[in-house]
Amino acid sequence: MDQLTILDAGFLKAEDSDRHVSLAIGGLAVIEGLIPDRDALMSTLEQRIRACPRFGQRLRMRPLDLGAPEWVDDPGFDLARHVRHIALPRPGDDRELFQLAADVISRRLDRDRPLWEIWVIEGLSDNRWAMLTKIHHCMADGIAATHMLAGLCDPAANGIHDSFARRVGAAKQPKAQGILRVVSDVNPLKVLGGLWNASAAVAATTARTALGAAEIAAGLLRPAATSLNGPITNLRRYSAARVPLADVAQVCRAFDVSVNDVALAAITESYRNVLVQRGEHPQPDALRSLVPVSMRSVDAFDKTDNRVSVMLPYLPVEERNPVQRLRIVHSRLDRTKSHGQHQAGHALVSVANRIPFPLTAWAVRLLTRLPQRGVAILTTNVPGPREPLHFMGRRVLSVFPVPPIAMQLRTGVAMLSYADDLSFGILADYDAGADVDTLARGIEAAVARLVASSKRRKTARDRGGLTLVANV
Repeated sequence: MDQLTILDAGFLKAEDSDRHVSLAIGGLAVIEGLIPDRDALMSTLEQRIRACPRFGQRLRMRPLDLGAPEWVDDPGFDLARHVRHIALPRPGDDRELFQLAADVISRRLDRDRPLWEIWVIEGLSDNRWAMLTKIHHCMADGIAATHMLAGLCDPAANGIHDSFARRVGAAKQPKAQGILRVVSDVNPLKVLGGLWNASAAVAATTARTALGAAEIAAGLLRPAATSLNGPITNLRRYSAARVPLADVAQVCRAFDVSVNDVALAAITESYRNVLVQRGEHPQPDALRSLVPVSMRSVDAFDKTDNRVSVMLPYLPVEERNPVQRLRIVHSRLDRTKSHGQHQAGHALVSVANRIPFPLTAWAVRLLTRLPQRGVAILTTNVPGPREPLHFMGRRVLSVFPVPPIAMQLRTGVAMLSYADDLSFGILADYDAGADVDTLARGIEAAVARLVASSKRRKTARDRGGLTLVANV
């Protein structure tokens, strides 16, 4: 039986706990050229969907949660139930496209059918059309979903798997080096030393995991009083931003940080500006973010499931200076990683999978119904293909991720690298996120400011070098 893990099933429980929540994740691909003929399009999708058996399976639930839900083949599978065609009033712009995406993603998927849909959207301006793919989160995490969606593109993109796999922050499994040394070395003193080092490493990992678990618990329990979390409705708003990866790379080189650091610093600045515009004073503990961390090894890259843990860092929304804010983001993420939060989350899920499902299902149901006020936003980063994709011979111009929102998180931001760009998709509750477009434009502006700062830094270094040479 192909059963859901407790993490997979947890997304079903989180959806059940709030009738306003739809826990689907999406990818919005904007494609150039004329839209294909309907029959040819359906024939192509039918052929490529067969490569992933999960697309033809539905859930079989157990009464009273006496067993984990199972994936079973859907005997009545009909592709036409899952591929929908819709047109925007011509000429449709990106704003109208994003409004449609928000409406589609807000609707729950039918659990009596395979948990996915593809919406083919025509009517876009500038000789474009789009495909919105929607998958329930219990079916796949962001990395697995991106891999599945890329598999629907033309086979000519043979490097899809490699381009993803090499950039996935795969979980580093601890190697029992001490034990290996014991086997390969018969010196008694070295044997004892190896055992001592191994036990010390285990103790350090255990302590780090315990610290991470304590920090996660404190983060969920400690409230942050802002307008960013609270009850949500069943309507959504969506917007997107896009910045050149070359600009992000320039900032990374100038300040010795990662792409994720730059993205989170830009998001932090945009949220800071939104809070100020709402009349709220950004406090140091106002913006704690739920940051999923991939625990997927490269050999499990093509598995359709969820393999993530979490971190809950505070983003420095109180900091005014963009460069200092970037440095704080970098140091806080490093500290959060070193404190073992993602190890704690992974360990908790591993333990839960060994407990009888009815007990864990009851616990998850209870936890998802508790009103949490400690976490304000969701921010998730997924590596995408570095080479442009094509669908039925047409180039995919851009891909925007669509995150879910739930558990009183009124906004979520997903980041996806594709070809030469880093895209941000922002989903917000309709009533609480009227400024979602402001958030998107603020992210672009924040990256531009960091790029300008990196150029000034480089100019100052160059001038300093020339002065030094002249003095010599």
